[in-house]
Amino acid sequence: MRQVRAANIAALLIAGALSGLLFPTPAHAQDVTLRSRDGGIELSGTMLGFDGEFYRIDSRYGELTVDASGVLCEGVGCPSLTDFVAELRISGAATMGDLLIPALIESFAQRNDFSAARATIADGGIRFTLSDGARVIGRFDVLPSSTDEGFADLLADEADLVIALREIRPAERELAQQAGLGDLAHPNRSRVLALDALLPVVAPGNPVTALSLTQLAAVLSGEIDNWQDLGGPDAPIVLHLPREGSGLVQALEDQLLHPPALTLRSTETRRHESAAGLAAAVAEDPLGLGFVNAAEIGNSRAIVLTGSCGFRLRGTRQAIKTEDYPLTMPVFAYVPARRLPKLAREFLEFTRSAPAQIVIRRAGFVDQTPEELPIDAQGDRLANAVAVAEGEDGLAELKRLAGTLATMRRLTTSFRFETGSADLDAQSRSNVQQLARALELGEYDGHALVFVGFSDGQGPSADNLAIATERAASVREAVIAAAEATDLAGVTLDTDAFGEAMPMACDDTVWGRQVNRRVEVWLR
Repeated sequence: MRQVRAANIAALLIAGALSGLLFPTPAHAQDVTLRSRDGGIELSGTMLGFDGEFYRIDSRYGELTVDASGVLCEGVGCPSLTDFVAELRISGAATMGDLLIPALIESFAQRNDFSAARATIADGGIRFTLSDGARVIGRFDVLPSSTDEGFADLLADEADLVIALREIRPAERELAQQAGLGDLAHPNRSRVLALDALLPVVAPGNPVTALSLTQLAAVLSGEIDNWQDLGGPDAPIVLHLPREGSGLVQALEDQLLHPPALTLRSTETRRHESAAGLAAAVAEDPLGLGFVNAAEIGNSRAIVLTGSCGFRLRGTRQAIKTEDYPLTMPVFAYVPARRLPKLAREFLEFTRSAPAQIVIRRAGFVDQTPEELPIDAQGDRLANAVAVAEGEDGLAELKRLAGTLATMRRLTTSFRFETGSADLDAQSRSNVQQLARALELGEYDGHALVFVGFSDGQGPSADNLAIATERAASVREAVIAAAEATDLAGVTLDTDAFGEAMPMACDDTVWGRQVNRRVEVWLR
């Protein structure tokens, strides 16, 4: 999409006329004419939208965005400039419509002294009508369905914002680009709104307390179907999952089944329409095993993740925020490359603010506010490091780690990489933008941030240390590039690396190695 001010319309008309001769476009039902105030230039076309500041029209020259202050609008499709009502349609994962998005909208309204009247609309959606006392200024529609349907709504121009429990698929990304919505994988088009996690849960009386990721994948694929194979009774495993097509199920497949090339079993599976209903069913089923998001455990009991090396990982808020828990599930917000109304843009900006992070926590999700963790609060990690340190070199590196980090505090902002790649994963790409924004605001002025690289334990220690060093440097450079308009003279940005010295999980699985390959941020 192109944004066109009145002064540039003439140049656009010339270029557009040439492209129209070379690449003829179909006729449009022209219901508006935009005319420059001196009457010398005009554009005709179909009104696609108005955000209170810019018109968006479909013309013979393609889709154009024109500054309303520079033109006069004539025709039946012209909107009112004085009684404009901002509209925002939010579609996607059902969990966002239950509490998270409504709570954010109501908090946004309250902080701006707006009233927010809630009403039910078609298909179980919610409409928030925002008023400033004198008149209605906005209508925000929340349309909870599924991640798949959210992207479908966006492509059909029936949504302006998608809330997803997984990353956009390559096919969806390509279709969005073809539809003129931009590259939805770009940092400006996608962000992590909040964090959640996939927790395996059982009934409180189930004797099984810990399972490995390999065992969970085997249950999901049907390779293991009896509790006896997991240290429980000789009885079939009843698998409880959300309905087909839900973002949570797709996240399960992405994180547990795709790495070992397994597929989800199609039999002996009970499906549930809501996460709360699933958790309640598992809590009452002594043979049940289910997967829920961290905010919806209910009366069921979460299983601890473990591995052959004895590490134990729990889905705590801290472990989810640092992405140390391997089944962390970011809640993504995808925005198309078109202008949203000013009120909608202000709402999206609000979702990144400190007050919004409090709302996110109260809604049961994990917020994006970085926290500082002293080294003495990380006993489990240090104990794991001691347990796997090998030989004099391993103990020497561990001693160097303890001495270097003893006077520093770890931020919960971490960076991890795509499987088998040097590219940052989706949550980490969002973390780059978040940390850059914090640097722009001067939050770390007077301090030093140290990007500390770690690796898995595969291969020679010297090579692993070199790789970890390179990754720390690449993350540092990515953050600096994202904060390019910021004077960083007030903060020191350093790097260090300890290779395989502090593993977070066992190295005997793809998942464990991926968790171990990371860059942490430490504050001095």
